[in-house]
Amino acid sequence: MDAIRLALAQIRVQKLKSFFTLLGVTIGVMFLIAVVSIVEGMGNYMEHDFAAKLFGVNTFELRRQPDFSTGNITDETWREWQRRPRIRDTDIEPIVSALPPGSMWSASGSDNVVMESPYSKPRTLGADAVDGDYFKIRNLEVATGRLLSPQEMAMGSPVIVIGKEIGDKFFPNLDPLGRTLRIGGIPFTVIGVAKPQGSVFGISLDRFVIGPLHSRLRRLVNPAGVVDGIKIKTADPADLVDAQEAVRAVMRSRRGLRPSQPDNFSIETSESALSFWAGIKSKLVIAGVVLPAIGLIVGAIVIMNIMLVAVAERTREIGIRKALGARRRDILSQFLVESATLSTVGAIFGIALGIAISQLIAAMSPLPASVAPWSIVAGVLVGAGVGITAGIYPASRASKLDPILALRQE
Repeated sequence: MDAIRLALAQIRVQKLKSFFTLLGVTIGVMFLIAVVSIVEGMGNYMEHDFAAKLFGVNTFELRRQPDFSTGNITDETWREWQRRPRIRDTDIEPIVSALPPGSMWSASGSDNVVMESPYSKPRTLGADAVDGDYFKIRNLEVATGRLLSPQEMAMGSPVIVIGKEIGDKFFPNLDPLGRTLRIGGIPFTVIGVAKPQGSVFGISLDRFVIGPLHSRLRRLVNPAGVVDGIKIKTADPADLVDAQEAVRAVMRSRRGLRPSQPDNFSIETSESALSFWAGIKSKLVIAGVVLPAIGLIVGAIVIMNIMLVAVAERTREIGIRKALGARRRDILSQFLVESATLSTVGAIFGIALGIAISQLIAAMSPLPASVAPWSIVAGVLVGAGVGITAGIYPASRASKLDPILALRQE
């Protein structure tokens, strides 16, 4: 405790010197906390909000080719994907009949089409033609109006549900319900406006138009008899793998694939859709180690030099302590504790700055941030560890001083 009090007194008395002493550790720990907070926040966001909003919970999708692809896709792979047969309407019934009880399904097609209204200029935006339990799987609800009914989906009625941003663009300062939006020159009546979904990394989730798969919207997004994908949600998470294997078996049988032949279709889950995030996260983790390490190495060198100066300045004090009976380990522990205290104080400042920076980034950008409690503990331990490591040589040098020679030092 005496050593800690002495170290804190040195910080108070020699403020400028202490500031430069602590600067390296403060910067290193600040980067550690900031990067870990952003990575942690993005991880939570991707695994919960992103997956739930864009993909759904307990869901997978059968597609011609992966909708989410990562890494360097070779030209040969792209050509192989393009040669694959399309998912067709005739595939839907055999697939649905093979699913576990209580499963929901939705076939859909999507593409960018030209939209216009009497109140806005034409724009090219995404439109989805859907069937089945699309709204239940996506957990989409309306703020005003209603969703597509099963009868409207079966009959292909010219009605649509739109996102809030579509309503703002094409019907500014107006209630979109009951108004006409022309899609590819075909009039569709707005019957519902979905609740706001927010955004993912600055990309709006409220910019969508959803109509029945069997309506005239179908020919604008897909060739006749073709769908982009079939999305399936199981009632029980434990049935997810069984449902995937059932769909795989049906598709392989329908396409006459031999056991040695690979699938000529893609089955994607939220985990596979998030595989790209795993690559990004690994790079961010490396950055989160390298950047703090540079600051901590600089901080350790500075602390070591400051402690060597302290040993030189206090040589006579060390001689007196030894003459009064202080053992070598007493001198060693005194300087190690002082060094660790200095470094820990720098780490505490770094933790505070790191939290502040991460929250500032979250407030001023689409990047989320979540401070992990373990990172705070790690920051303190790293700070103390740097101080102890940096103080070993100066403390060892102080403990080896000859008391007679030290007492002669002016």
